[in-house]
Amino acid sequence: MAKGKAKSERMNGWEMKAKPVSASASAMAEVVLPAQTNVLGKLLGGHVMHMVDIVAAMAASRHANSYMVTASVDYIDFKNPVNLGEIVMLKSQVNRVFHTSLEVGVAVHSENLLTGERKQTTTAYVTFVAIDEVTRKPRPVPPLILKTAEERRRWREAAKRRQMRLAHRKTDAKK
Repeated sequence: MAKGKAKSERMNGWEMKAKPVSASASAMAEVVLPAQTNVLGKLLGGHVMHMVDIVAAMAASRHANSYMVTASVDYIDFKNPVNLGEIVMLKSQVNRVFHTSLEVGVAVHSENLLTGERKQTTTAYVTFVAIDEVTRKPRPVPPLILKTAEERRRWREAAKRRQMRLAHRKTDAKK
């Protein structure tokens, strides 16, 4: 965890300039159309997952200035449905940087165009690995600068999720 001004360091031949969480902040929005809904007129969960992966990859790439590949989706929670004709809005940011990977948090909200009502619909945590454009192997990711109490909370919680993710991988490897 870096604090204060951006600093530069070299890691495995890579110049790593620390970046604030705000540098990775990304967003996207779209209107829910009939082709994206189920028979009940609700946005398909698979389409939400697709959009989550895209907006999360945007944040990851903005932080790392690198190609990024999705390594895992630790958690995706569908809290409320998104209806046909509503706007679905996604926001993402880097929560924590590890060595060659990082975690991105994504929040999804919907807005009813007729009433203006907004509600949170989905939360997700996605882990990405930075990939070198020449070797196609994992490469180091720049450090993260934390400026707020909320960013520090997200940073701590990301470490706990990583521990669970790694423990789960060890359990799966034994099977």
